[in-house]
Amino acid sequence: MITKRKPDGWKWALALAFALIVVPSAVWAQGMNTGIMSPPANVRPPGLKDVGIAQHMGEQIPADLQFLDESGKAVRLGDYFGKKPIILTLVYYRCPMLCGEVLSGLETSLRVLKFDIGNQFDVVTVSFDPKDTPAAAADKKADILKRYGRAGAAEGWHFLTGQANSIDALTKAAGFQYEYDPKSDQFAHATAIMILTPEGKIAQYYYGVEYAPKDLRLGLIQAADKKIGSPIDEVLLYCYHYDPKAGKYSAIISRVLQISGLATVLVLGAFFAVMVKMGPSRTAAH
Repeated sequence: MITKRKPDGWKWALALAFALIVVPSAVWAQGMNTGIMSPPANVRPPGLKDVGIAQHMGEQIPADLQFLDESGKAVRLGDYFGKKPIILTLVYYRCPMLCGEVLSGLETSLRVLKFDIGNQFDVVTVSFDPKDTPAAAADKKADILKRYGRAGAAEGWHFLTGQANSIDALTKAAGFQYEYDPKSDQFAHATAIMILTPEGKIAQYYYGVEYAPKDLRLGLIQAADKKIGSPIDEVLLYCYHYDPKAGKYSAIISRVLQISGLATVLVLGAFFAVMVKMGPSRTAAH
């Protein structure tokens, strides 16, 4: 169970000092991933008119949908709700290209985070191919977790397969649109991951196959209602806002200036207080 911590005063002072130094420069050099949304259906190439991402922000992912986990055990999506924020990924395990890139890009970004899978958050990967099997899910899980290399991750990253009706209900709720090509026996699909609140509501979308670790961290903290993270993260969340159109966090210049100004006043005030306490003679000597 996640419990909300009240930071000590010195931690907030450190956070403000951090904001004074780091946040302004981060405005100009964010280095965050550029989100890519799918074009409208009427301008997509033939055969891809039903492929894309339709954002369903705030949509509740159905908790009663039935799937099988990588061990073949019957589970409900709701089994993973209620405790931690969740990263939801929709792939298919025999995909020759994009799905592997999605999982690899996600694993690479999560390896940078100090948050641990299974501790501060969970990951649920669901195949949208009804032909995929628990054995294929187990192989994919073993490969990804070997690269991730942190203890306890197996309990927090779940790889699921399911029947067509459960898959259809999940992808519809998530706004994930794809098409099956019987000639190639492959799927045309978009690439995106979603962050869910602990209750299973869609909080954010991230596009492409590379995900900025800072964006993921802030997204998880925000989805968890700030019950995880540090005072510095709370300062960053005040200075940045999630842009659903771009699928990333962008700086709010006015708030950055407010925080920087407040931090400057506090630093100068502390300096003068020390000088006064030292007295005229000691101050002159220094």
